[in-house]
Amino acid sequence: GGTLTVTGTYLLVTFAPNVPQDLTARRIQNYLVSWPFLVYSILEIILFCILLYFYKRKAVRHIAVLLVMVALLASLTVIAVKAVASMVTLSVKGKMQLTYPVFYIMIVLMAISSAFQVKFLDQAMHLYEATTVVPVNFMFFTTSAIISGVIFYQEFQSAALLSVFMFLFGCLLSFLGVFVIARNKKVEHLQIPFIDCGRIPGQKLTGKIQPDSHSSCYGTLNNEDKSVK
Repeated sequence: GGTLTVTGTYLLVTFAPNVPQDLTARRIQNYLVSWPFLVYSILEIILFCILLYFYKRKAVRHIAVLLVMVALLASLTVIAVKAVASMVTLSVKGKMQLTYPVFYIMIVLMAISSAFQVKFLDQAMHLYEATTVVPVNFMFFTTSAIISGVIFYQEFQSAALLSVFMFLFGCLLSFLGVFVIARNKKVEHLQIPFIDCGRIPGQKLTGKIQPDSHSSCYGTLNNEDKSVK
């Protein structure tokens, strides 16, 4: 499962379109109001609200619910980080971009999305084992980040058919690997501890002594035995 996940993620990163471009503030503004990103944003907000509703109101604690919310927030983080990094780089080179409002919008978006995804990821780590959370989050995070970047920066327009096929094949391998890792996890059931005091001289035990915080009686001693009193 781990091998499939790593192989699929490698294919995702290798065959994802990587078109170098100067991301100026004006270009980022145009990307923000482009119809592919607007449709993607609306779908992402709807999906996030549905998952958040099930998580908060219905108390659904499935690992997929938590980590999909983390991945949706991560997609915004990746977009914001790339935009901020590009504008800072261009400003250092002499093309000032820090005076545009979109720069500060991206900084706020980056900070908020990072904080909330860390919150949900921390909750997932408390509910599930790290061996399950890490690979699932790794796959969801990588896939969501690449897809959102492709939609926002429109880098798939000039991609070759082979690259698109290998990209989708990498997604399939990653999902298959995560399925193999996460399936058939044993659920640990906490057992109620019993205290076996052995034989007590002069007293007859009719059962094991079980601590009960809601009762004044701590055992099942024979009531007929007057020495108990």
